[in-house]
Amino acid sequence: MFINNKFWLKISIINLLLVAVLGLLMRYKIGFEFPFLDQKHLQHSHSHFAFSGWISHTLMVLMIGFLEKRINITDTQFIKKYNFLLIANLICSYGMLISFILQGYGLISILFSTFSIVIACVFTYLYFKDLKLISEEDLSKNWFKASLFFNVLSSLGTFALAYMMVSKNIQQNEYLSSIYFYLHFQYNGWFFFACMGLLISFLQLKKAENLFFNKTFWLFFVSCIPAYFLSTLWLKLPTWIYVLTLLSALIQTVTWFKFLFVIIKLKSNFLEKYPLVLRYILFFVGVALSLKFILQLGSTIPALSQLAFGFRPIVIAYLHLVLLAIISLFLLFYIYVNQLITFNKKVKNGIIIFTIGVLLNEIILAIQGIASFSYTLIPFVNEMLFGAAIILVSGIGIIAFYSLKKVKNSPML
Repeated sequence: MFINNKFWLKISIINLLLVAVLGLLMRYKIGFEFPFLDQKHLQHSHSHFAFSGWISHTLMVLMIGFLEKRINITDTQFIKKYNFLLIANLICSYGMLISFILQGYGLISILFSTFSIVIACVFTYLYFKDLKLISEEDLSKNWFKASLFFNVLSSLGTFALAYMMVSKNIQQNEYLSSIYFYLHFQYNGWFFFACMGLLISFLQLKKAENLFFNKTFWLFFVSCIPAYFLSTLWLKLPTWIYVLTLLSALIQTVTWFKFLFVIIKLKSNFLEKYPLVLRYILFFVGVALSLKFILQLGSTIPALSQLAFGFRPIVIAYLHLVLLAIISLFLLFYIYVNQLITFNKKVKNGIIIFTIGVLLNEIILAIQGIASFSYTLIPFVNEMLFGAAIILVSGIGIIAFYSLKKVKNSPML
């Protein structure tokens, strides 16, 4: 017996559509009049649901699928325990989606957020136990263990925020540092390491193929913790912490490009049997991730870091680069390249439209951010971002409709 991955992943696609609709609504409120909903509340709902209902839910489903491929499952308790956690996580996700819109940070939304953390901890405990059944030779194993470790670690940031709110002792620097602590260990820890585990599994990389594969994990793992300070370079950090931060950024950048070089050399023909559009999506993700590491390294230059953190459009552009252009597109790639959900011409068109929306959104945000350095206003920038949001919603809407529709998989497109 197996977890019904197709069912759970279809819910993932619906959740991504909801995330995109909330983003569209926020863009509409910025560019036009829409007085009925609070913008800050929408933002909290959008971000929490994106993290929990879309990315975390999808990663949990795909990681459970990884286990199912490698161990002989005869116990129905395996299915029951993970189904329960997936249901509980979705209840919390939808609870946050609604409660944050209605009240922002309030009793109900905080309760749902807290329960979501508890579910993540339980999932970590159970998954760690089941990972013991996987061979130590499997390269993905360490990546998944690290991803779950960072997911739990990130919760310290939310507990710090909760303490500040309860004690009503909110200092700006501590408040922002706690937010960035949570964000860093979510997208640079939990999301990144889990996606790397999935990528390594998909590419069927083996330790014996190249010794650098195992080194790649340890270099990223060790550097991930001090890399947190990349998000706090606007503070007056001690020199030794700055040097450690610079080294972590340098290690990650060099490691990524060497890893990329090795897999291109070893797996140059691996993707030829897969649909061209999905190959381009993976290429796009690779370029976006390379850009991310370059920008990360560049942010260690004090003058640049002050500029980057001083202008909100730059921060928003960077977050969307990571969460949309890298994580979200990779998850869509992985789902459809493995035929976990129906892949046909309509879905292919939806993915192309969605990717165009992601690209336009990034370009406009980048232009807006660069222009803000000189306090230059870009004409109709909010209208252009709203247009990009419409393209994003249209793309994922097509993907969702034709993924839910009962049609046969196309062999190769």
